[in-house]
Formats: sequence, C-alpha cells, structure tokens
Amino acid sequence: MKLAFVFRSPPHGNSAAREGLDALLAATAFCDEDEIAVFFMDDGVFNLLAQQQPELILQKDFIRSFKLLDLYDISQRFVCADSLCDLGLTEIDTVISCEKSHRTLLLEKLRQAEKVFTF
Repeated sequence: MKLAFVFRSPPHGNSAAREGLDALLAATAFCDEDEIAVFFMDDGVFNLLAQQQPELILQKDFIRSFKLLDLYDISQRFVCADSLCDLGLTEIDTVISCEKSHRTLLLEKLRQAEKVFTF
C-alpha cells in the first residue's frame, strides 16, 4: 500500500474528517484502488455511524460521502476494534463495511504504508 488515510477525529466539531475524506477521494485520481487504505481509529470511528443527524447542530452531512469508497473500489478499510469497544460501539450500524482489527494489527499495517495522512 502506498497511501494510508487515518481518521482519528470525530465527524463534527472541526473540519479534519471532512478534509480527510476530500483528500482521500482526490488521491483516487492518482493511485490505483489497491494502493490506498483507510483506517478508522479513536474518535474517528464516529465517522462510520449511520443515522447521524448533523443538521440538528447546523452541520453538513458529509458522512454519506464515505459510501463513495465503494464506487472507487477502495476495499482496504479497517476499523479499530479496541476503539469501538472503548467507546461502547461494539454493535453499530455503519455507513460502509470495514474489517475490524485490533490496534496492534492496524499499527503493523500502517508501518507498511509509504505515506500516512492523519485526520
């Protein structure tokens, strides 16, 4: 894998996650889909929650845009099982499917990337 995109920020309250998604989608124009991996860790797992209502806090709903990863054939998608457990989100309805892995395995995968972008 050449590029790893790590989402560690929650979807609302700052623009990091939205900017990360924009950067991820832009990278698909320059790399093959098998050269890009996406990781959701810490508060970044909140980006996966379906049924969010950001309009209630006057925020734009960009979470649905993560479904574009299917369209762009980005299949290397991982979510930190430890983060889900720590946040009490073991059984959640997600916007996209991701492979659940423990933090140590995710960190090993991240070390294999040529470039890591954290949002």
